[in-house]
Amino acid sequence: MCTELRRTELGRAGALPPKRDWIRSEAKISPVQLSSREAQLQSQSENTTEYPGEGACSYTMRHFFSNLRRTTPSAWIVPPRVRSSNVAWSQDSICSRCRLQQRRQFTQSRQLTDSLSVVDHPAKLVRVNQKHGPGLIILALIPIISFGLGCWQVQRLDWKTKLIAKFEDRLVRPPLPLPPRVDPDAISEFDYRRVYATGHYNHEKEMLVGPRMREGEDGFIVVTPLERGDDQSTVLVNRGWISRKHMAQKDRPEGLPRGEVTVEGLLREPWQKNMFTPENKPAEGKFYFPDIVQMAELSGSQPVWIESTMTPDLLQFMACEAKGIPIGRAPEVNLRNNHAQYIFTWFGLSFATSVMMWMLVRKKPNEALRRVRQNRNW
Repeated sequence: MCTELRRTELGRAGALPPKRDWIRSEAKISPVQLSSREAQLQSQSENTTEYPGEGACSYTMRHFFSNLRRTTPSAWIVPPRVRSSNVAWSQDSICSRCRLQQRRQFTQSRQLTDSLSVVDHPAKLVRVNQKHGPGLIILALIPIISFGLGCWQVQRLDWKTKLIAKFEDRLVRPPLPLPPRVDPDAISEFDYRRVYATGHYNHEKEMLVGPRMREGEDGFIVVTPLERGDDQSTVLVNRGWISRKHMAQKDRPEGLPRGEVTVEGLLREPWQKNMFTPENKPAEGKFYFPDIVQMAELSGSQPVWIESTMTPDLLQFMACEAKGIPIGRAPEVNLRNNHAQYIFTWFGLSFATSVMMWMLVRKKPNEALRRVRQNRNW
């Protein structure tokens, strides 16, 4: 008979435990062992003596469970891993329903033995994003480049300091008379050198360069050719700044000297035009920057630039501005030297970005960016 029928008959005779215990134990007990146990229990039941006051069936059941726990302790243990499926299907079951039930029990047992515990393979906390990407490479280049620029500014500061010291040394020397003919290529060796020249201003060829601001007021720079005569060359003199309201010569008669004059000033190199300054328009009389070569050709003079100087005096400046007399520059070196600020800026940027990169590398991943990675070995 099949396993289900045998379990039913033995259960009625009181020789088997309930169905739930039978299901747990039948995965371990083979049909051969089951037949031998039935014979043994049947012989024991025949020799059982009935006690007064107690039912024979109750005594038989207790005796059965006592013998079953002693003789078959392994029936209550989880079955080990089955290596071959031929052993499991060797039961003499003729019922297809029982065979299907055995197959399901074998599959569940196989899955249970093949599975692993989560404790053996715990989950791992990982970051879902990349820890280091291209941004870290850019951040690493910033301190290197800024440190190099800081070192370059140190060299620029040394060069600019020495250049200013050289020009200031020329300023304290006594003025030199301007030679009859000036070599334009030698002017760089006498830059910021004090010179003086005597001649007559040619106001007919006067040129206004601007606009230029001085103390918040708009105006122009007056450039007038100085004709020295006696086979001497004509040079360009930057007489100084005038207000826009004195732009016309008729509005400043006192600013147009008519006789022989002696001009003392600084011999300067030609100016360099920057990319933001528009081109001059000589035909319209508009000069946005002093192009010495161009202005020399228009006035018929040498490309020599002399900047007239004046001793700083507030009252004198106010009087000259009211009368339209050009206000000359102060005899000093006006070169800007901001390289010390640039050094502090570049080295500070290098230090700050280095600290930021170190903090980024050492920073632990944020809890919001962590996820549990699925373990495929579970």
